[in-house]
Amino acid sequence: MELRVLPEPEGSQDGKWLESLESVVEHALRTHGPERTAGFLRTLTERLHAQGMEAPRVVSTPYVNTIPTAKQAPFAGDLEMERRLKSYARWNAMAMVVNANRAHSGLGGHISTYASAATLYEVGFNHFFRARTPEFTGDMIYFQGHATPGIYARAFLERRIDERHLQNFRQELAEGGGLSSYPHPYLMPEFWQFPTVSMGLGPLLSIYQARFNRYLHARGFVVGEEPKVWAFIGDGETDEPETLGSLTLASRENLDNLIWVINCNLQRLDGPVRGNGKIIQELEASFQGAGWNVIKVIWGGDWDKLLAADKTGLLLKRMEEAVDGDYQKYSVEPGSYTRKHFFGKYPELLKLVNHLTDEQIHKLLRGGHDSRKVYAAYQAAVEHKGKPTVILAKTVKGYGLGEAGEGRNITHQQKRLNEKELREFRARFGIPISDEEIAETPFFRPAANSSETKYLLERRQKLGGFLPQRIVSAKPLEVPDTNFYTEFLKGSGRFEVSTTMGFVRLLSLLTRNKTIGRQIVPIIPDEARTFGLDALFRELGIYSPKGQLYEPVDIKSLLYYHEAKDGQILEEGITEAGSMASFIAAGTSYASHGRYLIPFYIYYSMFGFQRIGDLMWLAGDIKAKGFLLGATSGRTTLNGEGLQHQDGHSLILSSTIPNLATYDPAFTYEMAVIIAEGMRRMYVEGEDLFYYLTRHEIKYDEKYL
Repeated sequence: MELRVLPEPEGSQDGKWLESLESVVEHALRTHGPERTAGFLRTLTERLHAQGMEAPRVVSTPYVNTIPTAKQAPFAGDLEMERRLKSYARWNAMAMVVNANRAHSGLGGHISTYASAATLYEVGFNHFFRARTPEFTGDMIYFQGHATPGIYARAFLERRIDERHLQNFRQELAEGGGLSSYPHPYLMPEFWQFPTVSMGLGPLLSIYQARFNRYLHARGFVVGEEPKVWAFIGDGETDEPETLGSLTLASRENLDNLIWVINCNLQRLDGPVRGNGKIIQELEASFQGAGWNVIKVIWGGDWDKLLAADKTGLLLKRMEEAVDGDYQKYSVEPGSYTRKHFFGKYPELLKLVNHLTDEQIHKLLRGGHDSRKVYAAYQAAVEHKGKPTVILAKTVKGYGLGEAGEGRNITHQQKRLNEKELREFRARFGIPISDEEIAETPFFRPAANSSETKYLLERRQKLGGFLPQRIVSAKPLEVPDTNFYTEFLKGSGRFEVSTTMGFVRLLSLLTRNKTIGRQIVPIIPDEARTFGLDALFRELGIYSPKGQLYEPVDIKSLLYYHEAKDGQILEEGITEAGSMASFIAAGTSYASHGRYLIPFYIYYSMFGFQRIGDLMWLAGDIKAKGFLLGATSGRTTLNGEGLQHQDGHSLILSSTIPNLATYDPAFTYEMAVIIAEGMRRMYVEGEDLFYYLTRHEIKYDEKYL
């Protein structure tokens, strides 16, 4: 196996040492293979560290594709057929936004995100995204919100929606039906499965959904083949704290059922994501450090020959030197500019591209636009075991828009194309629309009996059906009748009982109930002992895929910290956002897995709506069901801890979510009645709502009843 030539470090003696080491590595690769060779190199580095030497810790790799050309999985489809279908989707996605803004100025919508990500989606749709069937849960896809027009455009080609829907983009209440701006299950309950706007929430949810899928399997609720959870993310979106905040959860729980695809088009709304640096290298370091499997798809196949022909190592050196601001500039300038400013820095590199015209240089593809490269990355991702995978795919924002916005800072806001730009778009992608029609930006769909339509439908049939799709098939639960709550309805007698204490008793009884006890999912952000819920640790167990590999310090205590592979409690640590993501995963299991679970998320009320209100609104959008329990609610409960802990507003904020039933019970019997009614409405009648109940530490005795 030939090693890629690397730039020689300064100093001739270093070069000799490097040659010696390379010969050792080459020999190891030939005789022992890549795994043992990698182990040898790790051991060498560890020995240097043990000697106290400042040996570099590798968190990023050279700025080339992770998968060598020789190891690429062969493409399994018809490249030309898929190119045509992708081009039609590109056109219709663009036409949808252009037509909508022509009819209603300022309506909005986004063209450039899908333009950059079309290949990433189409390869997935044609080869990897498995739909739900009677025998299989179906893969779960978190589509990037700004790419929504492209997903609608494919559904149009699949004949799931018609031209009327496309004309009514962002006009859900239009006559005849319309399409929501972003993935909104509440507005399109049979189509969208997961909301992914606001940015950062989709990535966070995907991690906890993948983890919850494992939780269901460990507890025996789900059997059979495991679905993959895919999340499509923008590189600028990774600046949101929620996006990268829970990476280590995915790696420490070995969530190899999770695949992220980050569309690295190098741009956000105002300008480059990292103009003076490299976002791909930065993200690689973050994910490598967090324990993920990282696959970089930077260069298209046309670059393979150039890299192979370069015997000096200067091409790789130049790739490393250029920053993202440079690469953005190369995408908007003609090939002559790239020849001069990229290759021209070193005379040897100019010779490398003497055989290419300026136009050919300009058309050198980035990896995220090369179907073969993307397919190979996806295949490697689905086959990888033991770690979650992130694919960092380099693209051009607004790819195909030309002077209308390809690679330019204004591209995110681009809503219109003039006739000249439409003609250029049509010519570039071979869209069969006449000169007479072009100015009207008509939608295009091949005939139902065309080879393109047949191919498209055959690919989806092979993968189980259409996506995205939201299916609700859960059977109603048999919830406890009024007799179950007798203890709470008759009052506390001689004892003073706060609503917090009363709830703990109620939850304990519910988890022991023969009909719904196993369906209860207690979710706690590291406050169980504060709320008196540690009594459930030993009885129910705390879910951990590894069980308990250690003896807890309080093992002799009745309420010791008990982890178990089939544990029922989700003890999330100090993360309200992560806990809420688990609540959403559990609260939507009726749609994602076809069975009801009943989440109870118990937390300090002042760390709810004022901290993660966006996620709570998302729970309403996704039609989650379950109970939020805000502990120590009220302005007087925690006065000693300062103004931030005085919660006099959660109840008001919660009332702004239309499908959140909000209550402030003063007595345990009230809480019992509300929970009983909530179970009936959500899990028997199937109403799309969830509940917020305050809980107080103030104790009331029978004289107040």
